[in-house]
Amino acid sequence: MFRDMRRRKQLVSDNECREILRSEKRGVLSVIGDDGYPYGVPIDFYYDEDENTLYLHGAKQGHKIDAIKNCDKVSFTTWNRGSQKDGDWAFYITSVIVMGKAELIDDSDTVFEKAHKLAGKYYPSEEEIEAEWKRDGKNVQMIAVHIQHMTGKLVHEK
Repeated sequence: MFRDMRRRKQLVSDNECREILRSEKRGVLSVIGDDGYPYGVPIDFYYDEDENTLYLHGAKQGHKIDAIKNCDKVSFTTWNRGSQKDGDWAFYITSVIVMGKAELIDDSDTVFEKAHKLAGKYYPSEEEIEAEWKRDGKNVQMIAVHIQHMTGKLVHEK
């Protein structure tokens, strides 16, 4: 169902893909938007490795939510900060592309749990997470992206 990566020499392992999903903080969620146009939105995320699922958040209404309601197939892309080798100006960047099905999470206990895990990746303290939750928690829509296919690619930007 999913294509193999064409440039197989640049393919990175599933373990390296999972490490990037664990450590990187931002990516782009792409959905099939209005009139069939792709719609990509930069977004924070949390990777639950045990579930092999990405968790994202947003408002309960909007383009992204409408698109997911119309078609649950999504793509998510993230990449690392890259590295350089001595004497080389160009970076080596590893990207990960995920294909999966998005699910809007409605169960309030699950929303609370996953929102807190996501926030723990970004907020400096539990107190700040709690304050944010008290202020805006009722407005949070959690989205699960159940990963069906994942590839990683190492590119030398030269």
